[in-house]
Amino acid sequence: MSTSDVATLADTLPDYAPVPATALGPALNEQGYHVGRVERNLYWVTDGVYQAAFLTTRDGVVLLDAPPTIGHNLQRAIDEIAAANGVSNKVTHIIYSHHHADHAGASFLFDKNVVRIGHEETRRLLLRDDDPARPANEETFQDRRTLEIGGERIELAWHGASHAPDMTFIHLPEHDTLMMVDIVNAGWVPVYVSNLTQDIPGYLEAPAHALTYPWKHLVSGHLGRLGTREDVILHQQYMSDIVENVKTALATTDPTPYFVKYGANVWAGVKGYLDAVTNNAAKPVIDKYTGVLAAADVFTPSTAFWVMESVRLDEGVGSQVHP
Repeated sequence: MSTSDVATLADTLPDYAPVPATALGPALNEQGYHVGRVERNLYWVTDGVYQAAFLTTRDGVVLLDAPPTIGHNLQRAIDEIAAANGVSNKVTHIIYSHHHADHAGASFLFDKNVVRIGHEETRRLLLRDDDPARPANEETFQDRRTLEIGGERIELAWHGASHAPDMTFIHLPEHDTLMMVDIVNAGWVPVYVSNLTQDIPGYLEAPAHALTYPWKHLVSGHLGRLGTREDVILHQQYMSDIVENVKTALATTDPTPYFVKYGANVWAGVKGYLDAVTNNAAKPVIDKYTGVLAAADVFTPSTAFWVMESVRLDEGVGSQVHP
């Protein structure tokens, strides 16, 4: 595509509200990443869209997730910190937050002898997917597990399905940090359909689980800055507002005009009605959070739709029984 074609196409694209400054993180370096200290020997690395973390220990490095968009910059970030601190840069362990390729797809870059750890369901799903970029974790746990690696303590817990069925909470109590991936996007709303979530009831419960832990810093897996407890609470409020507005929209949006209009084309009637419910639910939320959470005007309708489907199908709200 020529430069002029790109400019012409760009002119036709929609405009969105400015991104609040509070949503932005530190600038990236020339290699396209930022690495920073979280607490003591715990560090985080981001490319502005994805995040990982790593812990330097007396026995080597524990890597928490391996997003492919960061890719080889994971080792570069580790090398940078190791050289500055005079510690080992060898990755000895990788802990998976869950099985999805966008958070684990650079695992293959590290030695096959690296110890990979994750939930038992993560192992099952990785074996099913048979992706050479994501070697299955050899070590597993069911509900909770405490790791002692190189003198450092890492607590793993599974609180049920949410974004995916195998989501692991990674708590580092000696570093005041929780890693909870694909739930809260610090400073931003969730991307498509509540961060592409498979289980909305579990997704809505996950922040409350997070707040039961003592921590100051949140590694959320996405975007350009670390999160805080206030970010989690704001996310809860945003999602609660969507749920309440969805229930109101289901109770007040009349489906009749859509089915009258489309007659025998029942799917067109269904689409018209559910789109109307979605838009009615999303509008007050967009109005409230634009300027507060980045991309509220971009993705709130998609999340409202997915929450509406959960409210209808999981809670039974809006179900109509034929007389």
